[in-house]
This record gives sequence, structure tokens and C-alpha cells, in this order.
Amino acid sequence: MCGRFVITHPAAALAALFDALPANDLPEAPRHNVCPTQPVAAVTSGEGGRRLVALRWGFLPAWYKSPTDGPLLINARAETVAEKPAFRAAVRERRCLVPADGFYEWQKDAEGRRLPWFVGRRDGAPMVFGGLWQGWERDGQRLVTCAIVTTPANATLAPIHDRMPLIIEPTDWPLWLGEAGHGAARLMRPAADDLLEAWRVGTEVNSNRAQGPGLSRPLGPAP
Repeated sequence: MCGRFVITHPAAALAALFDALPANDLPEAPRHNVCPTQPVAAVTSGEGGRRLVALRWGFLPAWYKSPTDGPLLINARAETVAEKPAFRAAVRERRCLVPADGFYEWQKDAEGRRLPWFVGRRDGAPMVFGGLWQGWERDGQRLVTCAIVTTPANATLAPIHDRMPLIIEPTDWPLWLGEAGHGAARLMRPAADDLLEAWRVGTEVNSNRAQGPGLSRPLGPAP
């Protein structure tokens, strides 16, 4: 799954990277512990071209009566996303890209403790997740929300967790955004085994209030 991530690139840099028009309400960066329900910067595409917008991380289906009316949908499984009522329209019509520097994942040890790891690209390039977005409105409240698509873990992540976020390479951004026609389903597969690296980090990141660049610094090999 993907439940926390890091983004250090400012809005201007992201807008240039994706050739997107930035909105005025984008969250500030750097952010070293982005959590569900917080706003995230995401790229959408439509008749006016690409836009870099702020989306609430936590997908709200249209039938939710309030933001807390059902489960918090931060992830959508690639294997079932086209079938689930909450996601099947969005995966056809409203896909987005969510940039990050990397993400955190937790591994249970023999005593049941949750040990945090940071996962980044070996080449140091920005990591870009495939996501879905959805507008939600009820009783005068309007939110634009998103979920990150996940796949089975690749060989790098499998010892830590059985799921990982869908990572979209730059050459495939147009296809995921719907700019290059149909066929985005073929992108919903685990990342190449040699794309990522992971290292243990301190348990400070277990708190969703923790911030600062030290959260993703290597702690050393697991005991």
C-alpha cells in the first residue's frame, strides 16, 4: 500500500517538470511526512491541457453523505480498480499523477513491532504515482479527492510489504493521463525490480505529526 510519502519539490518545479499550469492553492513544500486527508499536488489533464492542482488524499465516492461516511479510500488496488463501484468510473475518465520523492512502508518484525522503511528511486529522480481523482459535493461542501493505485510488490519491496504504489515512468505519463488514447490498463503492473531502493528509518515517522528531513535518513540495516 501507500500511506505516507515525501515531496520536496516546490510547485514551480513540479509545474515545469510536467509542463502543467499550477493552481493557486497548492500545498507548500518540502513535506517529509504527507499523510491521508491532507492536500497533495497532483497532475490532471483535460481540454485546457495539464494542470497541477491540490487534491485531498482520500477518495470520496459520490454516495458518501459526509467525508467520514465510509472507509478512508487512500489506495485503489490495480487488480480490482476497474470493477469496484467506487473507482470504476474514475479509472476510465479521471486518472492523475501524484509526484513524490519516495514513500514510507512498515515491516512487522518477529515481535510484531512495525519497523519503518523509506523507499526511493535508485536514480534519484522524482517518483510519480498513478492516481485517480473524484469531485465530491454535499450540503454546500465541495472536495476534490484522490487515491493512489497500488500493485503487488516487486522483488525489492516484497520482503517489507506485499503491496506498492503504481509508479508511472515519464514516457507513460501521456497514456496514464488519457492524452495518448486508450490502453492505460497495461501500465498497472509492479515497478521493475531494479528501479527502487529501500532503507530503514527511525520510528519517529510512526507519528503522523512528525516532520523534518531527518525522517527519511538511513538508520542502518534491520537488526
